[in-house]
Amino acid sequence: MKTAAIPAVRVPPELRQAAEELLAEGETLSGFVEDAVRRNVEYRQAQAAFVARGLASRDAARASGHYVKASTVLGKLKRRLANAHKKTVIAK
Repeated sequence: MKTAAIPAVRVPPELRQAAEELLAEGETLSGFVEDAVRRNVEYRQAQAAFVARGLASRDAARASGHYVKASTVLGKLKRRLANAHKKTVIAK
């Protein structure tokens, strides 16, 4: 597969300097920018998929007429959070 170039991006000198100061040993500014672009693409894809699942769930609930009370959902989330917290405390 051929590679493609990302257009050059003009940034203030302070931003470039800050990025260069944060580079890991052996890391290039180009590699840093590529990683940033990759992470942002993955984040936005995940965000779009999340919204799509939410809209599909809404549509399914409307079609079936079956809804779950907010208090039920919040209760389940609180139990999950408490269990995760317990596991974290035990692991330490």
